[in-house]
Amino acid sequence: MKPYEKLLLQNKAWSVERIQHDKNFFHRLANQQKPKFLWIGCSDSRVPANEVTGTDPGEIFVHRNIANMVVHTDLNLLSVLQYAVDVLKVEHIIVCGHYGCGGVEAALGNHSFGLINKWLRNIKEVYRMHQEEIDSIKNHKAQVDRLVELNVLEQCQDLIKTSIIQKAWRDRKAPHVHGWVYGLDDGLVKELITIKADMENIPPIFRYLEDEL
Repeated sequence: MKPYEKLLLQNKAWSVERIQHDKNFFHRLANQQKPKFLWIGCSDSRVPANEVTGTDPGEIFVHRNIANMVVHTDLNLLSVLQYAVDVLKVEHIIVCGHYGCGGVEAALGNHSFGLINKWLRNIKEVYRMHQEEIDSIKNHKAQVDRLVELNVLEQCQDLIKTSIIQKAWRDRKAPHVHGWVYGLDDGLVKELITIKADMENIPPIFRYLEDEL
């Protein structure tokens, strides 16, 4: 059996199991999508949003990229964000990194990876902002894990700088933004920060005028 054929068989088994447990499961999914959460996570295959949080399909709207970045020129991310915030009306956005992230580790070095260099540059900027703290850590793994945490914190800040978030905060006092890090070794999530929907949490220079949102 070819590897992809195994996936198809597992899909059929999963579908049957779901229907046996709840015959209306797929009917409900097909007719509505009302998640309360947007998950911005890493593309790493070991960090699936639904399994990490113990949620069912339909409960979390998901966007993933290398190292869970919020890049202000990334139209893919911004499109997902706008749909989640303006149409789905999510109440919470979770930026979830993970310890031992390969993208973050790559950004700490000087090797060239071709096209991906342009993406890693965004992580290198986070390192540059916190270089003194990172360089003071002597263990390489600990350096990577601390940069993972700092990167999540910076991506949360980049989220609240967007006009999408600011308009939603002014209109409906949501969504709240959460920064998490997932541990590959134990499967547990560490909460780093929660930013409530309050304009005072945004540095003044990044606040858009209310009548221009």
